[in-house]
Amino acid sequence: MNVSANVTTLNSPASETMPMILDALPDPAINGQGCPRRTTVQIDLMLLAIEALELGGSEAILAFAKELDLTGIIKNRVNLWRMRSSNPLRRAHTRRHLTILEAKALVIIACYIARRLTVVIRQLLMIYQQLSEKQIPLEQNLRLANYLERFRAHFKSRMNSRRSVLLTLNSDEKLDELAIDLLAKLLFCTGTAGMQRFWISLFDGEVD
Repeated sequence: MNVSANVTTLNSPASETMPMILDALPDPAINGQGCPRRTTVQIDLMLLAIEALELGGSEAILAFAKELDLTGIIKNRVNLWRMRSSNPLRRAHTRRHLTILEAKALVIIACYIARRLTVVIRQLLMIYQQLSEKQIPLEQNLRLANYLERFRAHFKSRMNSRRSVLLTLNSDEKLDELAIDLLAKLLFCTGTAGMQRFWISLFDGEVD
C-alpha cells in the first residue's frame, strides 16, 4: 500500500502542513473544534469491531498511522488510548473532546483496515445471512462465533454498563446485533467513495 504525504515546515512549527490524505475528508460545518458525542461513539465502536475481527487490532491501527503518515496525530499507543477514551460510554472516559483532525485520522485508518479485511467481512456477513434465514444459531459457525464472542468481551470490558444509553444492550443477542451492524458499516466503507460517505454520515443531524 503506497500512500504517503510530505510534511514540510515553513517559518514556524504551527504552520506545519498536515498529511494530504486528510484532505480526502471534508471539514464538517459544526460549532467548535471537537466532534459531537455520537460521532465519537461511532468511531470508537468501529475500531472495536476491527479489534474483534483480528488479533492485534490496536497494533494494526498504529502501523497504518505510520504507513499513512498520520503519526503526527496518532503518535503512540497512549495517545491512541486517550483519543478513544473520549467516547463517553467508556469506563475510562477522559472528558476530552475528539478533535476533527483526530477523527479524520481514525476514520481513514479504519477504512484502510476494512479494505484489507474486505473478504473476511463479506464472508462473515454472508454466513450471518445464511444462518439467519435458516434459523440456525449463530454459534454454529466457528468464525462468526469467534468474532461475536470477541466483540462482546471487548464491549463489556471497556464500556460503562451503567450508562443509561447502554441499557438497551443488556444481552448477548443485542450485542451480537450491534457487532453485525458494525460489520455492515465496515463493508460500506470499502465501497466506492465509502470512506467519504461514511465520514459524512457521522455528522448527520449535527451540521449547522
